[in-house]
Amino acid sequence: MPKEINFIVPLSSDLKDRIRVIAIQEKGRIIRFVAQYESFIMDAWREVVRYDTAHGFAHKDIIHPNGSAEKQPLKFADFNTAFTFAVQDLKIAWKWYRKAYEEEIE
Repeated sequence: MPKEINFIVPLSSDLKDRIRVIAIQEKGRIIRFVAQYESFIMDAWREVVRYDTAHGFAHKDIIHPNGSAEKQPLKFADFNTAFTFAVQDLKIAWKWYRKAYEEEIE
């Protein structure tokens, strides 16, 4: 039976940056996931970068302030590896992603 994993990782001390994680695991394998970096910018939570398995493949969406997104496929052997990479990348690079997003607003 599939098991849902659902948690939020706070990233900044002011709690205005977080990673939202939702994954479906079956028999120890990730079968679907979303790992999304969100930032509280201009009085609202904004999606900045999202990794997911929508459309049947693992990919990264870089989301722009105008709502458009750049889709970048991930080349991993399985969703477990893609999921681990996604969460680690967001933990490491969130400040860079936020800065790039804010620069597009200006």
